Amino acid sequence: MRHALAVRDLPLHHRDPFDRLLVAQAICEGLTLVTGDADIARYDAPVLW
Repeated sequence: MRHALAVRDLPLHHRDPFDRLLVAQAICEGLTLVTGDADIARYDAPVLW
C-alpha cells in the first residue's frame, strides 16, 4: 500500500503507470533502478545505466 500511495506524490516525468510504480518502490525501499529510460532518471531514485 505504501508504494501505491507514494506514486501520487511523484511528479509526472513519466506517463507509464507501471514505471511510476517501479520508481515509487525504488524510492520507498532504497533500491536502484536499472534502466536506460531518461524519463525515469529524472526522479529522485538511484538509477544505474
